[in-house]
Order: sequence, then C-alpha cells, then structure tokens
Amino acid sequence: MTAKKLHVKTQYYNMPEGEVFALESGVKLKELKIAYETYGELNSRKSNAVLICHALSGDAHAAGFHDGDKKPGWWDDMIGPGKAFDTDKYFVICSNIIGGCKGSSGPNSISVETGKPWGLSFPIVSIKDMVDAQKKLIDFLDIKKLLSVCGGSMGGMQALQWPVSYPEMVVSCIPIATTYKHSAQQIAFDEVGRQAIMADPAWRAGDYYKKGHPSAGLAVARMIGHITYMSDDSMDKKFGRILKKEKLGYEFTSEFEIEGYLRYRGDSFVKRFDANSYLYITKAMDYFDLQKDDSLSKAFKDVKTRFLVIAFSTDWLYPSYQSKEIVKALKMNGIDVTYCDIGTNYGHDAFLLEFKEETKLIKHFLRSTHRT
Repeated sequence: MTAKKLHVKTQYYNMPEGEVFALESGVKLKELKIAYETYGELNSRKSNAVLICHALSGDAHAAGFHDGDKKPGWWDDMIGPGKAFDTDKYFVICSNIIGGCKGSSGPNSISVETGKPWGLSFPIVSIKDMVDAQKKLIDFLDIKKLLSVCGGSMGGMQALQWPVSYPEMVVSCIPIATTYKHSAQQIAFDEVGRQAIMADPAWRAGDYYKKGHPSAGLAVARMIGHITYMSDDSMDKKFGRILKKEKLGYEFTSEFEIEGYLRYRGDSFVKRFDANSYLYITKAMDYFDLQKDDSLSKAFKDVKTRFLVIAFSTDWLYPSYQSKEIVKALKMNGIDVTYCDIGTNYGHDAFLLEFKEETKLIKHFLRSTHRT
C-alpha cells in the first residue's frame, strides 16, 4: 500500500514593525522575515516541539510535497508518520536560515526600505544570529521549550548553539556530522568556493540581480563543495575511472564520468541557489566557534540538555574526532550524552542517506527524552 503524500505549505514570520533584531556584529536589522514549515500537531502542553536545522544548501522545506512537486522535502525519509521524527507524536518545525535564499531575510530578499535586493548591503550573519532568529519564530509560535533540536552539518552547528544560547529551552539536542569550530582546512575549502564566485565577472561585487547571476563561479563552488561531501571509497565505487565514451579524446572536455557528474551538480545547484547567500553562509560557518575563553567545556557549563551526537566513519569534511571533542566537553560537565559513529562509505553525505541507522538511534532517543 502506497503511503499518502503529505502536502505542506511554506509559512512566513515577519518581525513586528518597530522591533529591531540585533546581530552579533552589532548591526541592528529593522526588518526580519523567516520562512518556515511545520509538520504534525502541537500538543495541548506544547511539549512535543522539535526544531530541525538545515545545512548549507537546505531550506525550510524539510518534508512532504508542495503543490506540483515531483520530489519531497530534503529530509522526507526522516520526518513523517512512523519515521524518526514521527509526526504522529511530534510537532516538527524547520525554518530557512537568515542569510539564506529561500524566503528568509538574506542578500537576495527585497528590502522594505529600498524596494531592491539587499545584495552585499545585507549585514554579515553568524550561526548564533541564525539561532536567535529561530528563537523569534519559536516565541511567535508560543513554544516555551523545545523537546529537541536536530541538524546535520551546518544544521548541527545551529543545534549545538541552541542549548548554549538558550539552556532552559532545549530538552535534548541531536548534532549530526558536525563540529564546534571549523579547522583551517575547512575554512580553506570555503574560501576557495567564495573566490570562485567573486572571480566570476558576472558577480559584479554582489550587484547582479538584474544583470545575470554568476552561474559559472557558483557552479565551481558547488563542485568543490560536493567533492568534500563524498568519500574516496564512494566516489571510486560509483565512478572510478569510467569514461563517458569508449576512448579518450585527448581534449579538454568532460571525458570521465566523475567530471560529468560534478558539472551536473554545479549546473543544477545554480538553478536553485543564490551566489551571495553562498558567500554569507560559508562565512558564518567559518566564524562559528563555540569555545569560551579557549575552552569548549566552559561553553557547556550551564547546559542541562541531553545529547545524541552522531558521526560517520568516512566523513572527512567533519571527521569523527571533531564529534568526539564535543562529547568529551559534554562529559566534563556531567551532561547526559550518547555518541554513535555509524559505519558507512557515503562520507559526509551520509547524514542525508543513512536513514535506517539514524532512524533507530533517533527514535529511541526521542522516546526516552519525551518520557522524562
């Protein structure tokens, strides 16, 4: 029997006129818009709310179908009736981050004051700013406490920031395939992607919205990023040295299957993402550092949240040792934490693919958390 499709709509929160949103940089935004979606029903005690935080290229559409969609939201295998985030039990929320390009305030959104896209006049944002904006949404929904906050990759950074910023609001936290700060190598990959975009003549110092997007630069940035999402093993098994034609052509064309795949990934990405947002989001990730006075342990000093930390064996973008550092800091504070390193050959992308293992872990963790 085929499961019934879940149809959803994106909703929007607009900060009331007269309020200001203070950013970590010191800049104060006079306007703030957040795109979000919800799945399931909030119970009478408002004790079953779960916030899902998305990764770099994600958005508020985490599950279900919009009218006319052929494909569901980006984590549909994890959100819905009977799934890891069971919408028969939990009220699941996912919002587009500020600085993004899928409905929330960001460089491609229209400023109320000017009537034009913000472009580079949009202020630099941090992971903490993203979480503070989500807090505005949660307050608007009149939810006093979140049963859980979960996210993978950059979503995991937001998940970690939540109990640090709002320790009384978060019952449990599930950071997946993430880190508490970027290493020099991780910053380096982001910088190469940013330079690819800014080197594209069509970028025009961020003022390209009526003149044609820097598609070539953004495509290269995505290609670089996508290489880091896969493992050496998964790439070799999927593509190896397979040629697109029977023989080498001895020319500068896309001759290997992996070359064609990366170009496809780059070309499809530019159709759905904004180049300036890529700059803003990667910079926010690079700025992220939970340490307090050079100590990660001190950052979790006031935290009472339960944790389930998940890593993947072949993730070389956010390797397991970074998750273990988080676990160690939590344990030093006597915090209830469970750690699992899932064996896989998918690399960093495993958090979007290893549904079976993640579901087992998360279902049990949420069940035990919801009882307490």
